[in-house]
Amino acid sequence: MKYIINKGESHRVFPLFFAMSLLYIFNPEHDLCLANGDRNFVPPASALHFAQSGTNVMRVLYGDNAPVIAADNYALWQKKNPDTSVQKIIPWGWDLRLKQTLLKQGADTTLLPDDSRLADLKALQHRSTALPLQPHASRASSVDMVRQFLLTHTRIVAKAPWSGAGRGVRWIDGALSAHDEQWLARIINTQGCVMVEKRLDVVYDFAIEFKVENGNLSRLGYSLFKTQSGVYRYNVLLFDDEIKQTVQMSDESEQNITQWLATNIAPFYDGVFGVDMLHCSDGTNCVSEINLRHTMGLVAHEYLRRYPHHHGLHFSPDSLCC
Repeated sequence: MKYIINKGESHRVFPLFFAMSLLYIFNPEHDLCLANGDRNFVPPASALHFAQSGTNVMRVLYGDNAPVIAADNYALWQKKNPDTSVQKIIPWGWDLRLKQTLLKQGADTTLLPDDSRLADLKALQHRSTALPLQPHASRASSVDMVRQFLLTHTRIVAKAPWSGAGRGVRWIDGALSAHDEQWLARIINTQGCVMVEKRLDVVYDFAIEFKVENGNLSRLGYSLFKTQSGVYRYNVLLFDDEIKQTVQMSDESEQNITQWLATNIAPFYDGVFGVDMLHCSDGTNCVSEINLRHTMGLVAHEYLRRYPHHHGLHFSPDSLCC
């Protein structure tokens, strides 16, 4: 099913961010760039095509008239808008490749974070950051440590500390195969460790969406989504109360997570982000990961707020592509 943004509607989910002097960049290749770490990394053509065609994804959040471009179009946008003075750039997520791309196209360095800030953000986005919220997970710095984890849990999921589009996830049953060992050794060699998790009997994937502004943390809402082998497929458009009831999320559990985020994330990050959660067959809810960037869950949440008559339908960002 295709979803069409109503043309001419001016809507702002984050009024403080929206102004003509702001420029929004849709760079869904961000996770891949973060995992690679090379400022000159060339993302897959499919990711770059999505960046070009999917700028309406950001307009769901910031308004139909918000200036949104793909990173590779910055110079062209400047040429077409010579009288526009950009005072702030708000991307899907910051990484070295995005900074380098903008620099090559003439972006003012005052609009870009310095390398040390980007390094701090990358460190914060390491999957181990969420370990205090994940009693089912551990960090392994050798293949032998993964074997030991397997002895206890038998069925596990191994994850690269930084990855995107499901590429850094491996499902392991019983024992390590030769291919498993090669994959684990490669990730440990390039990223320093792997994250290992007990395989859970997951019934629902959902997320809690947040915003940090000047160190202050606020909850924006919930989202419910579907994955396949760890890869995002689509969101289910339900209201917050419905999602909380579906996944049996208690106020106490939400408060505990929020308090931890207020102490460990809010002082070091600014912007929107999401905490992916797993609702399991035994009724428990577990933290899956923290995504310190814009999220498709937040887009789906705001899309339903704008178009409540689409309640109950499946939402895919592909439906917003030009």
